[in-house]
Amino acid sequence: MKAVTLGAPGGLERLKVVDMPEPGAPAAGEIRVRLHASSVNFHDYAVVRGWLPSPDGRIPMSDGAGVVEAIGAGVTEFCAGDRVVSGFFPLWQDGPPTIADFSKTPGDGLDGYAREVVVTPATWFTKAPQGFSHAEAATLTTAGLTAWRALVVEGGIKAGDTVLVLGTGGVSIFALQIAKLMGAKVIATSSSDKKLERLRALGATHTINYKKDPEWGGTVRQLTGGQGVDHVVETGGPGTLPQSIVAVRTAGRIHLIGTLTPQSGDLPLTLLMIKQARLQGLVVGSRRQQQDLVRALETNGVKPIIDRSFPLEGLADAFRYEETGQHFGKICIEF
Repeated sequence: MKAVTLGAPGGLERLKVVDMPEPGAPAAGEIRVRLHASSVNFHDYAVVRGWLPSPDGRIPMSDGAGVVEAIGAGVTEFCAGDRVVSGFFPLWQDGPPTIADFSKTPGDGLDGYAREVVVTPATWFTKAPQGFSHAEAATLTTAGLTAWRALVVEGGIKAGDTVLVLGTGGVSIFALQIAKLMGAKVIATSSSDKKLERLRALGATHTINYKKDPEWGGTVRQLTGGQGVDHVVETGGPGTLPQSIVAVRTAGRIHLIGTLTPQSGDLPLTLLMIKQARLQGLVVGSRRQQQDLVRALETNGVKPIIDRSFPLEGLADAFRYEETGQHFGKICIEF
């Protein structure tokens, strides 16, 4: 089978397309999956760049979607022919989080899904939403589930809430779609006026160009009658968190799910304290939460926004495209 491996210590030039033996038949409790798609996340980028060190020859990519080819003894949840999608934390099945590292995350601590065939425990996958392409399904593992957990599971979003999303990456677009689905209003930021137009077309009530308005936290408060937003889906980290604290309402929630800005900067912690707002870090979610997300998407018809797809051999080019920041939504790998 065809696969992509990463040479240590990392770097896009160290991604290599290789041929390797296909895995055999699934043992008891396992499934064999023919993979057809993955999607690019910043976590994957950090692995291939060597910022999250991995062993020589690691197969990257945490998202994988495909078709079950065979099942092992005792597997009752899946049948041959089922369309499935992987889980980010395969050992986190349900309940509160108990994992605080990536040692068992495919594409990081374990070999990932930049390959054509895998044999894994059946519990490492869930069914994909009916009517989704493999590429669309692959966007759920990391980006979709992160947005779902932030707003629905942890945030308890309700109709009439106001949500602030930062930028136009996969998590932010999913958060916008989920917020609109739940009857919330959305304020969205970007540095591109063209992207702001697309955000409004997706349902954002207000948009802000953060390059033109660096004090956008105050603008958000003005747009909400001086109250601030109920939820901030915070993807920037140190560089954007001060403005997010300004933007959030008293007793509101800041869902910290990314640190894409430089790892330094002063934080207005006194303001956060006075507002009694909740700042919660979170990383993706459990298998049970992914199953809930799949059922929700099947019910409401929301589809992921895919900017562009690359072949497996073009994985390095997909990451180079991610580096440009031109994408709107998800970048996918189809094979």
